[in-house]
Amino acid sequence: MQYSHILWDFNGTLLDDVGLGLECINLLLASRSLPPVPHRDAYRRHFRFPIRDYYASVGFDFSKDPYDILAHEWIDLYRAREDTCPLYDGVVELLEYIRSVGTPQILFSATQREMLLGQTDGLGITHLFDEILGSTDIYAEGKVALGKAWMERTRPARALLIGDTVHDAQAAAEMGIACLLVAQGHHSPETLAATGNPVVPDLSAVRGFLQR
Repeated sequence: MQYSHILWDFNGTLLDDVGLGLECINLLLASRSLPPVPHRDAYRRHFRFPIRDYYASVGFDFSKDPYDILAHEWIDLYRAREDTCPLYDGVVELLEYIRSVGTPQILFSATQREMLLGQTDGLGITHLFDEILGSTDIYAEGKVALGKAWMERTRPARALLIGDTVHDAQAAAEMGIACLLVAQGHHSPETLAATGNPVVPDLSAVRGFLQR
């Protein structure tokens, strides 16, 4: 293993929740009589961090519907359905393999930490991580500050961030670490490739990348 630490994004990287994300945003849009996001490809084009910008891109007017209200409504919709979201194929085996070779794994997410722990506990994977880093609120502004604080505290020799969005690439760049992007989540392969980072189609290719 060429990396001293592996940081994992959660939503869209380990957890298959793209369909639920699309469902929840369309329920919010419908409740305001706004046009839906028609399909996954359109959803992937709109999705971005901070989430406030994503909401604006799909048609919400914050002067009519304040972002903090929309964020709480979205969380309620998501939490009511989150048990329908599985891990992607091979997640547990991959995490167990990395753990078996002694490389620390950190779950690194913009999700509120308590919510994140509830999800990982429910999926039975909390014990596979050495640390779980999450936000202090539900607003998903991003995770750069969280990552920089971890870097300052840990000072890893050579860390790798594995994620599924442009924001993961941006966070890795701000942290000064390597990034691998997995193209089965919230951003398309083309969007991810434009970041200049290596991109793999799914998690089945990650082990081979790590063993190079």
